[in-house]
Amino acid sequence: MDLRSTIRLAQPEDVEALFALDAIARGDRQRQTFIAHAVTCGQCWVAADAHDTSQLTGYGVLNDTFFDQPFIALVVVKESARRRGIAAAIMRALESQCRGGKLFTSTNASNAPMQGVLAQLGFIRSGQIDNLDDGDPELIFVKFLS
Repeated sequence: MDLRSTIRLAQPEDVEALFALDAIARGDRQRQTFIAHAVTCGQCWVAADAHDTSQLTGYGVLNDTFFDQPFIALVVVKESARRRGIAAAIMRALESQCRGGKLFTSTNASNAPMQGVLAQLGFIRSGQIDNLDDGDPELIFVKFLS
């Protein structure tokens, strides 16, 4: 885990900062609505600088929208904070919230860094969905929890 970060449940006052750190959310109202809903529902966890918890470095969303199974729907790390273990720390925190025997997530086939994080954390490939993004299949991963 990145020792310079702490993971906590997102609060309503974090929403604007989440929009700012997420390059897609900056210009996508649908993504902003998704984030705000996840925060309101207690499904969003944030990584914050351990020395200044108002400085957010990333976030993750855990819900049950994937066939009523625990699903990490999104993990985003601020561009300037990448490659420091923040995504893995967020995913471990989300995993610790799971009460079921399996945890699912997905990423694009083109996202090699995230596939590396998933392998490091013990996720295995479980399937593929074509035609969501042109020419870039969505790969489904599962982790069996003990």
